[in-house]
Amino acid sequence: MIQQENSGEILNPLVYFSIFNHPLKCSELAALNSITLAELKVQIEPFIVQGICFRKNGFYGLSADLETHILEREKKEIIAQKYFSKLKLYTKLLKSFPFVKGVAISGSLSKGVMDEQGDIDYFIITADNRLWVCRTLLILFKKIVLLNSRKYFCVNYFIDESNLEIKDKNIFTAVEVSHLIPIYNSRLFDRFRVKNNWTNNYFKYFKNPIHVDCFEGNSVVKRSIENFLSGRLGERLDLFFLSLTLKKWKHKFKNFDADKFELTMRSNRGISKHHPSDFQNKVLTAYKERIEKLNLRHEDSFHA
Repeated sequence: MIQQENSGEILNPLVYFSIFNHPLKCSELAALNSITLAELKVQIEPFIVQGICFRKNGFYGLSADLETHILEREKKEIIAQKYFSKLKLYTKLLKSFPFVKGVAISGSLSKGVMDEQGDIDYFIITADNRLWVCRTLLILFKKIVLLNSRKYFCVNYFIDESNLEIKDKNIFTAVEVSHLIPIYNSRLFDRFRVKNNWTNNYFKYFKNPIHVDCFEGNSVVKRSIENFLSGRLGERLDLFFLSLTLKKWKHKFKNFDADKFELTMRSNRGISKHHPSDFQNKVLTAYKERIEKLNLRHEDSFHA
């Protein structure tokens, strides 16, 4: 976090989102800093005067080419609406799978934007000790029925009900957790938020302003399958699918050391991550570099 005078920490969200060329609306920057719009205007004005950040048409950013980034964001917001229009269909589909207990939107769409070639990222909470049965069924559906298309069906992060607290606590995960948009089982995500109140260390009391319809309830067919797999058969299948997937991933990503594999491909009974591109570390590295650069710029401007 920036530790400079003149409320320098107010710029931290701008630094983070500048990595994605994503300017923030006044209301977003105020919400991420847990201050009012009036307080934002007062606290950020010295940085605008010093040329450290810029304001245009109700947006803030760190780039002097802010107008271009605003236009890019507005285009992505239009594309995002097309994806939001698909959510009802895919939510009903996802919630129908056995052992799916909660679903939320993560990634770009949770910030209200989307690239033309982007996909909808789902964050899925499963029943205890049935994550790998659930995940395997969803992956098989994607590969066989959807011909492995992930455009509207990207399922790469699963946790079960006993692992609601996110292990990795940093600004990247704080952004993702705080921006999740529940689309199935809102009460479960209320519990999830309580378990992850550590995000207040980054964005105190922030609530994503984007809301969509959130579905509840289960079908008779789903409950019947879950009951059938509630005993020893389901237990054996879950352990088998975990072992099979872990073996496959360790072979496929054998160049990963233990720490990188744990961070990007974490696979245990209650958690499944599939992030081989190591996007989190790339973003955190970029964030650290930009914070250090901005601190130097701020110090130079302050002492000028």
